[in-house]
Amino acid sequence: MTPCASLPEPSAEALENSRRLASLIGADISRRGGWISFARYMELALYAPGLGYYAAGAQKFGSGGDFVTAPEISPLFGRVLARQFAEVLQAIGGGSLLELGAGSGRLAADLLEELARCAALPETYCILEVSAELRSRQRERLAPWGERVRWLDALPQAFAGVIFGNEVLDALPVHVLRWADGEVYERGVARAEEAGFRCADRLLSCGPLLAAARAIEAAPGYVSEVSLAVPALVESLGRSLRRGLLLFIDYGFGRAEYYHPQRSQGTLVGHYRHRVLEDPFFLPGLVDLTAHVDFTAVADAGLAAGLRLCGYTGQAQFLLNAGLTQLLAAADAAQAEVYLPLAAGAQKLLSPAEMGELFKVIGFTRDAPAPGGFASGDRRRQL
Repeated sequence: MTPCASLPEPSAEALENSRRLASLIGADISRRGGWISFARYMELALYAPGLGYYAAGAQKFGSGGDFVTAPEISPLFGRVLARQFAEVLQAIGGGSLLELGAGSGRLAADLLEELARCAALPETYCILEVSAELRSRQRERLAPWGERVRWLDALPQAFAGVIFGNEVLDALPVHVLRWADGEVYERGVARAEEAGFRCADRLLSCGPLLAAARAIEAAPGYVSEVSLAVPALVESLGRSLRRGLLLFIDYGFGRAEYYHPQRSQGTLVGHYRHRVLEDPFFLPGLVDLTAHVDFTAVADAGLAAGLRLCGYTGQAQFLLNAGLTQLLAAADAAQAEVYLPLAAGAQKLLSPAEMGELFKVIGFTRDAPAPGGFASGDRRRQL
């Protein structure tokens, strides 16, 4: 982990934005009796209108931001997904795409370009984006596609086609729990005496969070996260999908691995200027807060919505099954300025030391075939 003292200094404008958000969070804590859940803190830190990390104007993605996502690494990622989605749309007789949290719009642009090359454009390309600032950037980038691209303000009640999210679930708020003396405590947030915020634990006595915690075998002193937002979102999406595919790509584990005894301090971290931070209270609004995904909870939620779990595998295996190496081989190796960046990007997407193993792909279908990316390397037994 990177010590906060060694981090790049933010601009005066960014510091003022963080100060205003900290004041808003502090007022929320006061209104709620001096304590809020960490899930509430994370919600405000990431999504408070105009101030939260995803709602303010600073660059998030790419080398100039705080982290790099697969679409920013290589256009091959979007091209491979486009061909998978085209398979599904053809099998169900057409439909639309719905991307959750489209970020910079890079993935949407790559998908649409490849689908156009394959003569398989969807009826509409819908985007559900909670950040007004990111929505504005997406509109600018995707303007050439005109009215084919639409932004939604809420989940559709009925949808046919493909719903997908790349690195979306890890950014949903999580509750932080601590197991001790046969009890479960929820780790929340209170004001610090000097300034800022501090952790404050409260005994859990009832409710769905306690029920989720009781299903986890944890030794005394164990600290980890439980997300109620992730399964709620997945189940809602599953119920809206009338025909087609629901697909998520994210970093995480099945439940047994997620709550492994050696992972005794959980997975919650912050990302700032490509550094990983342990302190969740450092510069609220300027740091991305994220936790790994419990893919067992995702699978349970999809099944509860009546979907078929059609596959769960590593990102590298999915991309290989879906034809990434064939796309790379089709590039002209003699054009080094084109081929070498593609090859380097493919290496990052596939390498176990990079994204290939940590990132997983999980898919659900309703009245649709499984995409070819799940043809081999099935890991559903790990859920």
